[in-house]
Amino acid sequence: MSIAILGDGAIASYVRAHLGGEISAILTRPARQAGLQAQTGLTCVSAVSDLPKRTTLLIDCAGHAGLAEHGPSTLSRGIDVLTVSIGALADKSLAEALTQAAAQGGATVHLATGAIGALDTLRAAKVGALRNVTYTGRKPPAGWQGSPAEEVVDLANPGAEAVTHFKGTAREAALRYPKNANVAAAVALAGLGFDATQVELIADPNVTGNTHEITALGEFGQMHFTVTGNSLPDNPRSSSLAAMSVVAALRNRKAAIRFA
Repeated sequence: MSIAILGDGAIASYVRAHLGGEISAILTRPARQAGLQAQTGLTCVSAVSDLPKRTTLLIDCAGHAGLAEHGPSTLSRGIDVLTVSIGALADKSLAEALTQAAAQGGATVHLATGAIGALDTLRAAKVGALRNVTYTGRKPPAGWQGSPAEEVVDLANPGAEAVTHFKGTAREAALRYPKNANVAAAVALAGLGFDATQVELIADPNVTGNTHEITALGEFGQMHFTVTGNSLPDNPRSSSLAAMSVVAALRNRKAAIRFA
């Protein structure tokens, strides 16, 4: 397996550090090519067509825009994509473009679990009658800076109480909060889908980490899952668990005995 990575932010840097020599190339912006190549010693390109011919997997750590720009052309060349940009799939046209490109190239989009757990439970539960799934995302006010939460909450002076700044479907959340709602999208895809999964997003001055909560009810029984994650040291807006999930997904993919 020859692996390229899309992006050079905090998550991409973490993945490179933990995969070492397994990464053969970096797909990045033209302005970043020369400097990044000098820094890492890896082949750096700005177009999928310039990736090494032996490339079999592209790890996407570049966000929704990166997946939209490079995902279809990667898949159509027969190169699998492993992505944490799950919220991008809320865009029906992009999801269709990725599906068609994957069929054309005989490739697959693999979804890393990102900053959440319990997705295996949801996938199993929807085999039966899964009736209700709700995702609640709770972050310190500063964690919502640069998002539509700024239209509802004074994030610089939030007061002492938690404030819900979004309630709606997972599709609405993923499209409105492209940098904050990948977890909501992952929960939706594992369970009832984008339009039947309910989402609540909260700015809470009383928490220090990003807390993700899933509740589900169905034929399987009931589930209540909560995880509070730490950020990557290099970027307080990037989840450590999201970066770890990429490395874990690749290790699982290569293992002789692995989780399905």
